[in-house]
Amino acid sequence: MSYAALRKGRFSEAQRAYFITCVLADRRSALFADLFLVRQVVAEMRRLHEAGLVNSLAWVVMPDHIHWLLQLENQIELAGIMKSFKARSALAINRRLGRHGPLWQKAYHDHALRDGEDPYATARYIAANPLRAGLVQDIGDYPHWDAAWL
Repeated sequence: MSYAALRKGRFSEAQRAYFITCVLADRRSALFADLFLVRQVVAEMRRLHEAGLVNSLAWVVMPDHIHWLLQLENQIELAGIMKSFKARSALAINRRLGRHGPLWQKAYHDHALRDGEDPYATARYIAANPLRAGLVQDIGDYPHWDAAWL
């Protein structure tokens, strides 16, 4: 099934929180072990937040993917936000690395939090990702995450 077919019938809802996962095009690569490249990704998330397009609730940058809990502002389409995020972060990182080609996998996973789903639990899940992956023993030792409530 194609990416477009998977997205068919989906719509974005203002003020709805979405749990996003984006994976590097070559999942075996650990590009985000490089602090400068992590900062490029975080800068793009922050730009979208500061522009009032999203409200970033929690995020973590793992060595080969990101998790991001965001709330859409106004009537912004999630697909447009993700296209902008992926394109701008890829451009900055590719420029830094002197490379061309896709940085991110074409698709991304999104889950709209339903009424009654606890955004705090989702934020805790996101923040604990480095622990589950065995990257650190204590979340305070992992520098590439943030949550609005913590």
